[in-house]
Amino acid sequence: MKGGGLCSRFDDAAIVEIVRTPWTDLGGALAQVSPIDLGIKAGREVLARAGVDPATVDSVLGGSMAQASFDAYMLPRHIGLYSGVPQSVPALAVQRICGTGLELLRQAGEQLHSGVEQVLCVGAESMSRNPIAAYEHRGGFRLGAPVGFKDFLWEALYDPAAGVDMIGTAENLAREYGLSRDAVDAWALRSHRRALEAQTAGWFDEEIVSVRSETFEAEECLPRSIELPRGVSVVDRDSHPRPTDSAALARLRAVHSGGVQTAGNSCAVVDGAAAALVCRYSACSTPPLARLLMVTAVGVAPGTMGIGPAPAIRLLLERSGLRLEQIDRFEINEAQAAQVLAVVQALELDPQRLNVHGGSIALGHPLAATGLRLVQTLARQLRRDNLRYGIAAACIGGGQGMALLIENPHFQG
Repeated sequence: MKGGGLCSRFDDAAIVEIVRTPWTDLGGALAQVSPIDLGIKAGREVLARAGVDPATVDSVLGGSMAQASFDAYMLPRHIGLYSGVPQSVPALAVQRICGTGLELLRQAGEQLHSGVEQVLCVGAESMSRNPIAAYEHRGGFRLGAPVGFKDFLWEALYDPAAGVDMIGTAENLAREYGLSRDAVDAWALRSHRRALEAQTAGWFDEEIVSVRSETFEAEECLPRSIELPRGVSVVDRDSHPRPTDSAALARLRAVHSGGVQTAGNSCAVVDGAAAALVCRYSACSTPPLARLLMVTAVGVAPGTMGIGPAPAIRLLLERSGLRLEQIDRFEINEAQAAQVLAVVQALELDPQRLNVHGGSIALGHPLAATGLRLVQTLARQLRRDNLRYGIAAACIGGGQGMALLIENPHFQG
């Protein structure tokens, strides 16, 4: 429908498996590892867990936001080659900012329609390796001119179309929806506590592949490797979940004067990668992780970009014929607490079905990889609790939203 957003429906698509590396804090144990190598690690592991010969993969899709290594242009191609995919198989870069992980799955589903049988999807992000950059000095420096280098990671948070940064867009929503500092801190506390409880109970262990120092080889390619910092032998847990309380959150200063968003109720900045294998549902010999049914993408005002999941979910429900109450679980990326609460209000969504094991406020948000994690933990919830439908969604900087609908193939009604 013209102007109504993008909707992709899939009748024969399955997500066979998803795995991820641990999410580690900015400057932490994975800070000096190229996102390509993190992506290779995840890509190799998802194929191994799925029991799939890399030689049978037909397409590679890779996503990463910042150019966090000098060979960033080759990220999808190198991930495919070093994951063991044949040289003849092409690779494509995918980018929809915070929705990249969901977009990877959408494009994989679309490729199945064209005759492709198996697609390797990898999202990898090193926030720590975002460069200090300058875009105006190719021609040299004028006498006495300021150098003008800036922090890419910091500057990328500002949207000149909206005239505010990403935190500012959440503040706009907080004012529009009447959200107080106490309310957003309460949501953040919920996220932290639920993620820590899930981690302590071992919920995330099945999702994560441990990262060690190792070397990757590929046919007719030079070897490349992961090298962890001295004294670190393995990285096997998300590093950001930690105990906190309402008093500690309340002591944090708002990013913008008079605002509600702080470092404690906004998504954590982390490094990590995730990978998924997508194939035809009819070709699965055993039930896959999830059936991929539909993906939507919509545009919203840049100044309130955080509301994007609401219209994306509405469009998905409209096109699927499902009602909100038929969706058993939701995973909505927690860019900021005010943003999530605005979406909850806009949809009149039951919070008990949302982010039941915490979200990105506690776990972190490695941009291109986050969507895959949302789908991964969502599918595992449906399988564990014998539930049928789940929706993963994310807001997107610049003013977009995405939503993805999955069905549990193990469901017994």
